[in-house]
Amino acid sequence: MALPIEQRYKTGIQTELAMEDLWRLPAADIAALIRSKKVSAKQAASAALARLDAVNPSINAVVDHRPEDVLAQAGAVDAALARNEDVGPLAGVPVTVKVNIDQEGFATTNGLKLQRDVIARANSPVVDNLRKAGAVILGRTNCPAFSYRWFTTNLIHGDTKNPRDPGITPGGSSGGAGSAVAAGIGTIAHGNDIGGSLRWPAHCNGVATIKPTQGRIPAFNQSATAERPMLAHLMSAQGPLARHVADVRLALEAMSQRDPRDPWWVPAPLKGPKPKTPIKVALAKIPDDLDTDRGVIALQRKAADHLADAGYKISEVELPALNDVWQLWCNLIMTELHVLQEAQMRATAGADFQQTLDGFLAISTKLDQVGYMKAISERSRHIRNWMAFLEVYPLILTPTTVKATPEVNADLGGDQRVKDLFWNDLRFISSINVLGLPAAVVPVGLHNGLPVCVQIIGSRYREDLCLDAAAAIERKAGILVKELWARS
Repeated sequence: MALPIEQRYKTGIQTELAMEDLWRLPAADIAALIRSKKVSAKQAASAALARLDAVNPSINAVVDHRPEDVLAQAGAVDAALARNEDVGPLAGVPVTVKVNIDQEGFATTNGLKLQRDVIARANSPVVDNLRKAGAVILGRTNCPAFSYRWFTTNLIHGDTKNPRDPGITPGGSSGGAGSAVAAGIGTIAHGNDIGGSLRWPAHCNGVATIKPTQGRIPAFNQSATAERPMLAHLMSAQGPLARHVADVRLALEAMSQRDPRDPWWVPAPLKGPKPKTPIKVALAKIPDDLDTDRGVIALQRKAADHLADAGYKISEVELPALNDVWQLWCNLIMTELHVLQEAQMRATAGADFQQTLDGFLAISTKLDQVGYMKAISERSRHIRNWMAFLEVYPLILTPTTVKATPEVNADLGGDQRVKDLFWNDLRFISSINVLGLPAAVVPVGLHNGLPVCVQIIGSRYREDLCLDAAAAIERKAGILVKELWARS
């Protein structure tokens, strides 16, 4: 029996087949092999491009890539290594970036035909930081129009499919990122998250991610014609998706380096003080009004058992005003959209987007000036209450969704369907954006053949604790995408 690729490299047995299978390795292993010159960055890039060619036509996750440029980036890494230069922690690792951030020379379409000619003249901070860390940018991944749906389709790039089942959503708005990394296109994927757009695709595709604390990873698009509204900026975060929690941590460190173009960036350490042990974890009680799938909730409890086995102390606890926090998120984001962006969106987006937007506006309250100012004040109170809660329970374990992953374009079923999806199914996800807290997502198992993940929330700038707990669950649950790859 042939050894797994990881063992073949560690034992020095490197066949031609192993070179072709480099895309299967974790990012840390690829970088180590390249730094040690056992494998070249060009070989890793060639393997990644071959995987892209093999699977992307059926899922449409990467919508823009240039093989010559990819190989040139890899060649530059190899040349730097030949000069004995430090090429960074992501030396030669193939990564993808979402099509809504600037990459010099590429169109920042954000899923819009109108922006097909908006060619970036400079990199966003995320792209610059990835390149400084030695990563090779493999391609650009799909998103919905304006990155404002939790389903990934648009009129310029088309539909992105879930590599497990084309009939279910790959998530959104970073659906292309989640689909790509699950299918083996790139070892790490960049995405962003204003209401779940990292965590929901991670769940749908069965991979890991972290939505960092607001201010952890710098963000800026020079191509943007206007600054983002205040709360939209404060509720949004850039972040990585990957197959392994260790790779999420590695990418987080690379992406988090300072960039003066983001005035909200915070120079917080990536590792905080060691907490008192055993670490107390609040297993979130499910609100009585939620309609749930018992199989999905059972896997949340299985994740709690995994943490208990790893030495964490689990207590089932009601979260502080979860429903009010979700409604606050919805009201603030939709008020800003209504006042500053709705007219432009309706003039440029397709009918599907407008139908979803109508559904979202129907479940929100459009605030007047006084209401908006009061809502911002309420935000501070909720953050304070959650911070106090996290002093007692440093981690919170919740479902990512309480129902099975829905069908493609499920949000086009009318206003009630939109409410069911976002108020019922995904309430635990979007609430966290208005609080600005970090939240990791990690697979825990399969339910009816589809991946189910859980969410781990921590206090401000304690991504390290979230990822430690995610790694403990991963050690028990394994890497779900390996089963997917066995079918391809």
